[in-house]
Amino acid sequence: MAKADIVERVVDYIVKSIVEEPEEVSVTIVEQGPDDVVAEVRTAKSDMGRVIGRRGRVAKAIRAAAGAAGEEVGISVGVEFID
Repeated sequence: MAKADIVERVVDYIVKSIVEEPEEVSVTIVEQGPDDVVAEVRTAKSDMGRVIGRRGRVAKAIRAAAGAAGEEVGISVGVEFID
C-alpha cells in the first residue's frame, strides 16, 4: 500500500531520533483493511523505555504524529510497540 509509506517514514524517523541504537529500529506496516494500517515498531530492548516514555507520553506523541500523517493520505493508523 503506497499510502502507508509516509506513515512508515514518519514513525521510523521519529523513533530513530529518540533511541540510542537506531540501527536496531524496525517499523513494519500491517494492513488491517483498505484504509486501515498498523505500524509495528521494534527497538533494542534497552531503548523500548525511551520510546514509550513516562506514563506513555512519548508513545502517545508518536501515535499522534502517525495518525496525522495517515490523515493526510486518507488512512486510519494505529501504532503498536512490540517487545
